[in-house]
Amino acid sequence: MKVHQLAYGATALLLCLVPQAFSQGATLPGTVQDAYVKAPNTETQDQFGYSISISGDTMVVGASLEDSAAVGVGGNPADNSAADSGAAYVYVRNGSTWVFQAYLKASNTGAGDKFGRSVAIDGDTIIVGAPFERSDTDGVNGVQGDDSLWRSGAVYVFQRTGSAWSQEAYIKASNSAWGSAFGSAVAISSDSIIVGSYAEGSMATGVDGSQVQDGYFDAGAAYIFNRVGSTWAQQAYLKASNTMGSDLFGISVDIDGDRAIVGAPGESSIAKGIDGDQSSDQSFGSGAAYLFERTGSAWSQVAYVKASNTAANDEFGRTVCVSGDSFVVGASAEDGASSGVGVEQMSNTAPTSGAAYVFSKSGAVWAQEVYIKASNTGSNARFSHAMDLEGDRLLIGAPNERAAF
Repeated sequence: MKVHQLAYGATALLLCLVPQAFSQGATLPGTVQDAYVKAPNTETQDQFGYSISISGDTMVVGASLEDSAAVGVGGNPADNSAADSGAAYVYVRNGSTWVFQAYLKASNTGAGDKFGRSVAIDGDTIIVGAPFERSDTDGVNGVQGDDSLWRSGAVYVFQRTGSAWSQEAYIKASNSAWGSAFGSAVAISSDSIIVGSYAEGSMATGVDGSQVQDGYFDAGAAYIFNRVGSTWAQQAYLKASNTMGSDLFGISVDIDGDRAIVGAPGESSIAKGIDGDQSSDQSFGSGAAYLFERTGSAWSQVAYVKASNTAANDEFGRTVCVSGDSFVVGASAEDGASSGVGVEQMSNTAPTSGAAYVFSKSGAVWAQEVYIKASNTGSNARFSHAMDLEGDRLLIGAPNERAAF
């Protein structure tokens, strides 16, 4: 593959992946704004835009601190008596114009639930995470009324028929627990979704291990659900192959077809590259990512992924994305001072400038293909804090970048 930088602005870098070899292309002065979008019930501190996802001509925007007490789809947004309950908003493009289509709330709206902290869309299906939701139930479409399990978290699935949206499922972890933050990250691919729960605390390792022994605070987990018809069921419970406390496994997730990836930015081994030694926890917060594949309905881990320049506190795995035979892992606290694509990795003099790492598959073997830095690397830019990979295009955000245009 070849990576060309297409454009950059104050917060984003767009790269294009082209077959055969890597190089950095010319930068452009900017991109064209397609629309300026606000919530129909704009209020201060709602955090509209905290999360966002797009599929074709439909976009969903999360506002995790929105305050209305409305329930379900198309409710009354004017009653702000449920502080920080959260909302999501659906927009569709009609020609060159984006038009508001739906106002989404949880079926059990509660203050502080942060519905909309994470969102994902694929076609006519939207997933919304509410990681601070509090109901004491497990699984799919359980009873929602008991709010005694603080910040256990939930996920809500919405389906569109024509132009009308309705809630299709209310999803909890199979081992809902106090403070697990289930729904902190979500991703969807057709009839499969993956949900991250970075604060889950079981000591299990691998796929479908025992969920009952909680001894590792903030170890984290991820859950895959599959839909048949309109019925959702949990298909897999994912843990790291080297589960430890504070690893934050599940703080980032992505799925594409039969392949899923989970980030664990708190993981601490000193390994480098693919499938290195996981046993040495001597590089605190260096981070890792874990690649899983599905055969039939069975999931298994196929790669344990570390940076090529593993270092303490780099937070490799803070963001992850996968598309086809490529995946990308972000390390937004990485310290390299180089700039551009495929550059030198060891000059750690730009603290938390951030980096991204592209991996691809040749035959049955996964390998790191390139190390990417911003074209204007600067300390604290947090390059790769947000990313998206779609086919041959990779979008990378740097929220603290400071260039003036």
